Amino acid sequence: MQSTGAIVAEQLVKVYNGKVKAVQGVSFDVPPAQVFGFLGPNGAGKTTTVSMLSAGLRPTSGRAVIDGLDVAKEPERVKRRIGVIFQESTADGDLTGRENLEVAAGCYGLSRAEGRKQAEMLLEHMQLGDAAERYAKTYSGGMRRRLELAVGLVHQPKILFLDEPTLGLDPQGRAGFWGFIDGLRRDRGLTVFVTTHYLDEADTMCERIAIIDHGEIVSTGSPNELKDRLGGDVVTLTTADGGRDLTEALRAVPGVSTVQRQDGRYRVKCSSGETFVPRAVETISKAGVGVTGVTVKRPSLDEVFLEFTGREFREDEGPTATDRAVMLQRVQGALQGRR
Repeated sequence: MQSTGAIVAEQLVKVYNGKVKAVQGVSFDVPPAQVFGFLGPNGAGKTTTVSMLSAGLRPTSGRAVIDGLDVAKEPERVKRRIGVIFQESTADGDLTGRENLEVAAGCYGLSRAEGRKQAEMLLEHMQLGDAAERYAKTYSGGMRRRLELAVGLVHQPKILFLDEPTLGLDPQGRAGFWGFIDGLRRDRGLTVFVTTHYLDEADTMCERIAIIDHGEIVSTGSPNELKDRLGGDVVTLTTADGGRDLTEALRAVPGVSTVQRQDGRYRVKCSSGETFVPRAVETISKAGVGVTGVTVKRPSLDEVFLEFTGREFREDEGPTATDRAVMLQRVQGALQGRR
């Protein structure tokens, strides 16, 4: 398959220990200067996929192409064209903020003068100018996160991989970061590949999204396309008798397409919430059960995620054991490359 995409995944497969399939035939294409979101539950294969694309892990089979370069054949050239911002902290606490940036610039082959110039620009953009000469270990969590973002951009990469980039930032910090990224995308044609637990970020910043579950892509499209595929309204019903299953009774109501029962609630996708609700209440009442709560809303990315994965999106989920192992390999590889 030939493609002009900035990021191309062709049937990527990763098997651990000869039996655990973390990624199973993942394929997609990200055009230049696009912000591409990659969503999925914990353990779905997000971190493994990002690591294969960014030369942190070698795929068991399949092919990854970055800016026209085969990642498996030219990993070092790929690494010089991309920036990777890890989910976990990678800043050196025993260096100042400025030193962290200048050391990273040197590792990417920038001259001392260019490294200083880039460090100064990024320190100001990330609102770290006043703390530039302080050791990173004295930074607050938000400041440290902004420093790590700056390190990932110091060599002016063409493609940026962001793994939970705004984790630890307050809403103002998140908005500021995305404003900066959007400016880079417009001015320099930066391509951005992002995983995030903030669905509002994915909805507003990503031009296209892929949802991965159990190592496979289950849906792709723009945020609006994904929401349109659900169609109609989504009604959530809470009943007084949480232990009694009314799934089949609700499914028989006219206009209903799907019913999912979770934690004592019923999530119903229907053509019209306005007409469904009174019929549903009547159906539940005839079964001798009371209704304690009803919500009706148009499909959102949260609903899209639940529809395609069968699970609610949890912002507070931590990394899985596989995620930690992959991230450790990535950090070790980065440190080895700097020696």
